[in-house]
Amino acid sequence: MRRRTPPPPSPLPQRDGVDPVRVRLPAGEQWATVRDHLVARLAAGAGVIDKMLDAGLIVDVAGRPVSRDMAYVPGMFVWFHRELPEEERVPFAVDVVYRDEHIVVADKPHFLATTPRGSHVAETALARLRRQLGVPTLGAAHRLDRLTAGVVLFTVRPEERGAYQSLFRDKRVAKEYEAVAPYDPVLVLPRTVRSRIVKERGVVAAREVEGEPNAVSRIELLEHRYGRARYRLIPSTGQTHQLRVHMSALGVPILGDPLYPVVTGPVAAGDFQRPLQLLARVLEFTDPVTGREHRFVSPRVLRAFSSYEEWAG
Repeated sequence: MRRRTPPPPSPLPQRDGVDPVRVRLPAGEQWATVRDHLVARLAAGAGVIDKMLDAGLIVDVAGRPVSRDMAYVPGMFVWFHRELPEEERVPFAVDVVYRDEHIVVADKPHFLATTPRGSHVAETALARLRRQLGVPTLGAAHRLDRLTAGVVLFTVRPEERGAYQSLFRDKRVAKEYEAVAPYDPVLVLPRTVRSRIVKERGVVAAREVEGEPNAVSRIELLEHRYGRARYRLIPSTGQTHQLRVHMSALGVPILGDPLYPVVTGPVAAGDFQRPLQLLARVLEFTDPVTGREHRFVSPRVLRAFSSYEEWAG
């Protein structure tokens, strides 16, 4: 198998813990200039690309500003910093659970995205940790949904990131989640749920369909009181929103879920009440670089069980 050549290093530094955007000019396309391709590809507002070019904000591999008339060269890379969106600060800390020369394990709060995506860029766990720890090379080995809290694995050295990502790809990580949801005395637990889940691009919620199962979750009851229960959720696959879909399908949707069983209106910016009661509690694996056995546990408490009135507001 032919090994893919890695892209050249960025000539631009990070900004607020966020990497510059890298664009590779594809082969097989014919454009007169780099500018023409960027205008068509990036779909920026009228005149935005020209203003960035004139200000020297788009650069080549040597850090030289790209001019409006620079010829299009297939395979060429250019870099620039995106205009950061207005972001509401998530008022909860990202706690470092463990750190060595290879990895950082963090306990991510609810409402904070793991990595830059969409309208969440500088207000992400990755960007915060890069700034907080002074480690610009930090990368995410996997991610949690923005609304889910709990333990997340980050890598320190870019050349080792693939080894840690392969742990998740090859299912060599033991993961346990905890959730708070309604208690149903008729629901027989523990049980293993198997179904086929699809997530369509542009549709916010995933759904179950007929077909070969691609999502498997073990659901266990930990304790219950006052009509609510704590559940241990153990996924053996990693489909989008898998645990949320399976809990909803069982008739006990996770408290605070804005998508399952019904999609509700978007929460107003700055509203951090009633977080989704889903927590990535445990992450366990053998370190592929050092050979150490790791088990990391989040100490967070899901408040809808411990103090429902406080959670409900």
